[in-house]
Amino acid sequence: MAPQTPSNPDEVLVIRNVTPNIVTLSLPFSPFGGVKFGGRGTLVRLVTGSIAVFSPVPLTPLVHEAIASLGGQIKYIAALNIEHHLNLTAWKDAFPAAEIIAPEGLWEKRQAVAEFKDTAFTHVFRKDDHEPPKISDEFSAEFVVEYVHGHQSKELVFLHTPSKTLIEADLVLNLPATEQYSRTGESAASGLLNRLLKPLASTEMSAFWQKKYVWHVSAMADRKAFGASVRRIAAWEFDRIIPCHGDVIEGNAREVFLTVMERFLTAF
Repeated sequence: MAPQTPSNPDEVLVIRNVTPNIVTLSLPFSPFGGVKFGGRGTLVRLVTGSIAVFSPVPLTPLVHEAIASLGGQIKYIAALNIEHHLNLTAWKDAFPAAEIIAPEGLWEKRQAVAEFKDTAFTHVFRKDDHEPPKISDEFSAEFVVEYVHGHQSKELVFLHTPSKTLIEADLVLNLPATEQYSRTGESAASGLLNRLLKPLASTEMSAFWQKKYVWHVSAMADRKAFGASVRRIAAWEFDRIIPCHGDVIEGNAREVFLTVMERFLTAF
């Protein structure tokens, strides 16, 4: 069985300037017995020069070069949910002044792993808080955040308002992960298991199967809360979605989001 993550990240890493201030770091990731989900981290340079990284990938020499190309000032490290966290400590060690942003439950989860447990979190989103945490003035000037605590993985979704870009982990999936496998020499759609499960994570054919997956799996913890978050996100202005799994969605991103989440827009 192929490993979930590449042993040689820089040999297969795809670095792309989506905009002058947004750089994606895309690479293979194959959980669930080889399903080619792909993985992606995103760097965003703020007007102030500070850089936020979302769902950080392994901190390799090429990733350091990408950071340097944006000025090198990593100030925010965001875990987009309780699953996307394995590289937080390495980034925090490399950039000790950076502030970690995460959903509730992740810090507790990491206490079982010796190398993770001493990594401090700065901003934690909790569903019972009357107000979400204030990250900083510079961050709030460019980002809107929705904590989708009804998602089984406790998603944090960020809207970068200057570029109308939605940055998320597992809320919307967009397989096949063509870009993330483009340097591997293999098709992102190959493999029997991959072909069988791909429809659950695809936006093709009106996202028929992904709609079912979101309703029955992603939102099963609290569909009412999930739907409330979805409706708030649906009111945002965006034309690009950068997911962690699958290709970036350009141009018609909001329409794709509304299609995938259609049932939540009318169910409650």
